Amino acid sequence: MTQNTALPGHGTGAPPGRTRIAALDVLRGVGLCGILVANVQLIAASDTAVDAQPLGAAQSWLGLPLFSLLFGVGFSLLMDSAPGRTPRPRLALLRRLLALLAVGLAHMLLWPGEILTVYAVVGLLVLLPSTWLPRWAVAGLAAVLLPAALVVAGGGPLVIAGFFLTGSALARYGAVDRIERSTWGPVLAGAACAAGAALALWADGGAPAGPTAARPPSVPFLLADLLQTGVYVCVLLVLLRTPLRPVLTAVFAPLGRMALTNYLTATLLVLFAARVLGLPVGESAEAALSVAGAVVAAQVVCSTLWLRRHRQGPAEWLWRWATWWKRPPLRAGADAG
Repeated sequence: MTQNTALPGHGTGAPPGRTRIAALDVLRGVGLCGILVANVQLIAASDTAVDAQPLGAAQSWLGLPLFSLLFGVGFSLLMDSAPGRTPRPRLALLRRLLALLAVGLAHMLLWPGEILTVYAVVGLLVLLPSTWLPRWAVAGLAAVLLPAALVVAGGGPLVIAGFFLTGSALARYGAVDRIERSTWGPVLAGAACAAGAALALWADGGAPAGPTAARPPSVPFLLADLLQTGVYVCVLLVLLRTPLRPVLTAVFAPLGRMALTNYLTATLLVLFAARVLGLPVGESAEAALSVAGAVVAAQVVCSTLWLRRHRQGPAEWLWRWATWWKRPPLRAGADAG
């Protein structure tokens, strides 16, 4: 993938009156790990030509689609809660996207391949205007944009827009509110995605495996890649209904709750490893995986310790401040006012 995101959907703490959805935090945390693996060599080399990087191609399924979906989910959840917090909810969401754009432009100085600026622009052009539409229209637009993105070989912003609207529609139809209570839903959805991916790969079977420099990815290959995202998400949701839930939540939820902070600090840590320590991150897959693993381990520990005393990560806190134009409490137990 050319660009990366570690944005949470709304990752600034649960809105008033809404219980935080742990499954979304776990999905963000797991996705954050995949995002880092996909982009660690690109960050080290300050290169946006993802096709030249083996790790980026191997992990793209857990990057752009998943975080775009979660961003759309979080945006709609925030829009749902905003009228109880401000008389002009869309103005607050506009500030939120403009703040994200500013952060992205600053982050671009460190890594030109970052995704925050694209997310902000697509959010301004697609997601914010969609708040005036009924939910059936949002779902219909998503159903049009995603196939269109596949036809134009990945679509870049079209994929982002399609998954933004898909996530928004899921939230507006109440699917997200049922995510913690359903087992058979993810099982059936995952089976359908797996069957669809297998069929798409069968349709693509006459071509070499995967895209190459001489052969751009075909529509069936891209469709299978996107459907795999659904499979992985559904598997995670099912695992969260098993005795593995406490482990998954303890490891990945802190990462997901501080996804924006972790996304930004990961860039700094990778650049430190490559340029200060001199590790061959951009040239060696082994070094890249080692650095990515060390970064994730450090972020799990730091996020867990930070959240014991604070409501959200520092970047999330600033983002929330910019959204509501009011300084929010940072320390755990502080008066929310």
